[in-house]
Amino acid sequence: MGAEAGNLTRRGLLSAGEMTVRTGRHGEKVSLLGYGAMRLPTKDGKHANGWAAGASQAAIDQDAVNAHVDYALEHGLNYFDTSPVYCRGESERVIGIALSRHPREKYFIATKMSNFNEMFWPLEKSREMFETSLKSLRTDYIDFYLLHSIGNGGFSTFSKRYIENGALDWLVEQRAAGRIRNLGFSYHGDARAFEWCIENHAKYKWDFCQIQMNYVDWRHAKEVNDRNLNAEYLYGKLVENDIPAVIMEPLLGGRLAKFNYAVASKLKGMDPSASMASWAFRFCGTYPKVLTILSGMTYMQHLEANVATFSPLKPLDRNQLATLEAAAQLLLQNKTVPCNLCQYCMPCPYGIDIPGVFECWNTACTEDRLPEDSSAPSYAANRRRFLADYDRAMPDLRQAEHCIGCGRCVSHCPQRIDIPARMAEIDAQVAVWRKEERHA
Repeated sequence: MGAEAGNLTRRGLLSAGEMTVRTGRHGEKVSLLGYGAMRLPTKDGKHANGWAAGASQAAIDQDAVNAHVDYALEHGLNYFDTSPVYCRGESERVIGIALSRHPREKYFIATKMSNFNEMFWPLEKSREMFETSLKSLRTDYIDFYLLHSIGNGGFSTFSKRYIENGALDWLVEQRAAGRIRNLGFSYHGDARAFEWCIENHAKYKWDFCQIQMNYVDWRHAKEVNDRNLNAEYLYGKLVENDIPAVIMEPLLGGRLAKFNYAVASKLKGMDPSASMASWAFRFCGTYPKVLTILSGMTYMQHLEANVATFSPLKPLDRNQLATLEAAAQLLLQNKTVPCNLCQYCMPCPYGIDIPGVFECWNTACTEDRLPEDSSAPSYAANRRRFLADYDRAMPDLRQAEHCIGCGRCVSHCPQRIDIPARMAEIDAQVAVWRKEERHA
């Protein structure tokens, strides 16, 4: 352990052990913590992740990304997940620069065929996307290549993106040629797309699958939206077919890392020093068929803290799992919107900051900051605090009141959120609180 790592250990940021690793289908030794390159740091100290209010339009800070990659590799994190569409299309290029400074055998690259736009559905255009990824990432092969978000838009869209155009068959050929080492898919949305992939596993021999998994979605994803599939079911299907699982959204869009009095009281009793996020990561890592768990880490302190959790990761026991299930049920009682800030709904043609509105609302819900019953003594103070946070988070023209309910965003949402309806609910409540504040 180097001097820097030793100092971090003494300050309690790093565990004394090494990064936990899991084994892929072809013997790859993959770090259980994966680096999600969707929220990369920018020159102004924020993150690059599309059009949300919290996202910066400043240039990505290449030096900061380089430092992240160096630290990750030094501490055993070797799986880097990106996409042609992340960070306004810059993620692959920036990650390629950072990784190419190290020996190619030291890391695994995961990227995707993100052919969401119909212009990329023809096979020629999908092939161009793959070739561009190779160039951007400065490599001649991809370690883990995914069909991106196969259920997004329904089964018909999935079929047109990958089956009818011959793209999937072409990708199988690239795997046979060694240009793809592991071929898999990431799943959101339509259940039929997931079931089709499982039913055709004997033909395509999936090397891995990326699913949304956390201690809320484990048993309650379908409860939030009847068209969802619980992570417990998804993981079970993968285990049955001997397909390693890559985990996305372990923190449920950051909601499981934020302080909540009711939930924290349960978790702090088990380990007062553990962070909210560490419990969520340990939940996912407890399951042995999980190959790696992705986390978007904008700041170095996020990376340091997460590396500590995974060095090594301590699986949860039965009592701890039961406590997290109780915590999940408490969280479901909140008024949160199940938005994971993926940005697929953006840009809104009318300028609404959809993820920004939901993030502000969810932060207030998760941190118990929404106004309580009007009879409570703290009602006025909480109302005033929420409105101040809401106005500070985004310009007026990007707030919920300007949503016209066109519904163009709905088909793009992997979580199947009725976005116009939730916008209307938030706007109506905000209008009530603004009126009360004017007459206070």
